[in-house]
Amino acid sequence: MRLTSKAAAGVLVICFGGPVAASSEPALTFDQGQALAKQMACLGCHQVKAKRVGPGFIQVAQRYAGQPEAFEYLSQMIRKGGRGKWGAIPMPAQTQVSEQQAKALTQWILALEP
Repeated sequence: MRLTSKAAAGVLVICFGGPVAASSEPALTFDQGQALAKQMACLGCHQVKAKRVGPGFIQVAQRYAGQPEAFEYLSQMIRKGGRGKWGAIPMPAQTQVSEQQAKALTQWILALEP
């Protein structure tokens, strides 16, 4: 697993194409994203590489790769929840996740590659 990235002044910068780059939210390193996902309880239902209750984050990144609306859609999905996109088990709304945290998590997820 790797992130598409480049080093700039000793800081890992995650590079995005399309609408994700338009976000003003700071990019997270892999470890920072994983720590935020753990802090927000995402890892209770998701793993990075494999399906748990919900899809693995890499599966999400693959499904939404190259889709211009993916960033906004997934940011909202984290906070509002959803059903029917990945099977019978719905994703409950994650009201403990702020809009800024949801956007940071979305950037991190969309940057994941197998």
